[in-house]
Amino acid sequence: MIQDDTQQGTMVTLSNKDFSRLRAFIYKECGINIVDSKRTMLEARLQKRLRKLDLASFSKYCDYLFSPNGIREELTDMIDQVTTNKTDFFREPAHFDYLRHKVLPELGRAGSTVAVWSAGCSSGEEPYTLAMVLKEFGCDFTILATDISTRVLDKAKLGVYDEERIDPIPPGLKRKYLLASKDRIKRLYRVAPELRAHVRFRRLNFMDGDFGFREPLDVIFCRNVIIYFDKPTQERLLRKFCKCLAPDGYLFMGHSETLFGMDVPLVQAAPTIYRKAS
Repeated sequence: MIQDDTQQGTMVTLSNKDFSRLRAFIYKECGINIVDSKRTMLEARLQKRLRKLDLASFSKYCDYLFSPNGIREELTDMIDQVTTNKTDFFREPAHFDYLRHKVLPELGRAGSTVAVWSAGCSSGEEPYTLAMVLKEFGCDFTILATDISTRVLDKAKLGVYDEERIDPIPPGLKRKYLLASKDRIKRLYRVAPELRAHVRFRRLNFMDGDFGFREPLDVIFCRNVIIYFDKPTQERLLRKFCKCLAPDGYLFMGHSETLFGMDVPLVQAAPTIYRKAS
């Protein structure tokens, strides 16, 4: 979730004191653990905010950020700068195969609606992939897609992608669910309205006390997100996920994430796929 693409030409130095202040603040607000090796990255990422606000030092930036006005006006922009969102259509395709062949035959029975949460949806490729799979299966479904970054949520809501981004989508699904731009030079594609109508986007911070769900969820996709949290935060978050899941609901996680050593009510159903213990 933290950007690694540092920029050249850093003009303002981040002191030890200000790095500690920012690191503690980001951990408190977002749960993201910024290790020492990410200090240069953080310094480079926040240069944009100093320039935008015409502030001469990180000390002044911290003073503003931690003030009541800063919390209200700057927090979202700061989070947008220090978080990154890497995703692809049909990323980790085995997950979608399992969803199609195992989960949906169990959940997608006549008269029922499958409720899915794409937690950490980034720029929308994951929830739109889910929508394609669910639409093709033929069941009723709802998808909530959330992210902490308003910047990527704005892109996700548009549902517009260039030709390279849509390359992993099977040709038949491209023809069915993507609309090509009339401008052939730009070679842009937009997710079809009938698919976009099934996906609702909302900003959500995993550190929020209440995620706002009033009905249990059947499936949660939260992949390659919790790796940026320390283990106690991971365990607290997974317990909150479990409270949102229906009995026997499924949690899909990233290939590099594990529940090893955690006391959570989940049992493994397949590699990186877990089911809520009933």
